[in-house]
Formats: sequence, C-alpha cells, structure tokens
Amino acid sequence: MPRESFSDRSFSFAVSLVRFHRELSRRHVDVPKALTHQMLRAGTAIGANIEEARAASSRRDLTAKLAISLREARECHYWLRLIAADRPQLAETMNGLLDECEQLIAMLTATVKKLRG
Repeated sequence: MPRESFSDRSFSFAVSLVRFHRELSRRHVDVPKALTHQMLRAGTAIGANIEEARAASSRRDLTAKLAISLREARECHYWLRLIAADRPQLAETMNGLLDECEQLIAMLTATVKKLRG
C-alpha cells in the first residue's frame, strides 16, 4: 500500500477537524468557541502551507513554508490538548486527532531538520 503524501495526509486531518468542529456545535458541547476556532484555523493551515510548499521556488523557500506548517501543527496540538483537558468526556473522540497531529508534527520536524541539514 503506497504511503499517503504530506499533502493528502494534512488534507485528511483538516477534514477530520472540520467534522469534529461541526460535531461539537451540533452536540452543543460547551467548549469555548474561541478554542475550537483557533484549533480549526491552525489545523487547516497545516495543509494550506504544505500546498504552498509544493510550489516553492527554492530549497530555502520550501524549508520556510514547511516550518510554518510545523508551527501551525504545534499550535493545533496545543488547542486540541486544551480542549481535551477541559472536556475529558471528549477524550475518546479526540485521541485520534491528537495522535494524527503528533504524527504530522514528527514528520514535519524530521523534514524541516533534514532540509536545514
């Protein structure tokens, strides 16, 4: 089975975040809107910056754009952890999101380090 590309994986993650955000709204779970908005903004920015990186004009440009994706992934992870800590009843739902975010962080960290080499 071929590995999913960064672009595909980050897109799938963003779709999962959009669905999670929508589910929170639909279920009327009392999570502050500011937290879910920040989570959604940062999480969807991961893939947007990876897409920009695909059109990078140089190795330096590629590294910079992927470093932005890494920062957004770390920020998204923070918001996910904060929501999970505030609403432990969501832990089961959030475990997959947290795990995927951690994997994206690990992949982006390794890639950025290699590019900065």
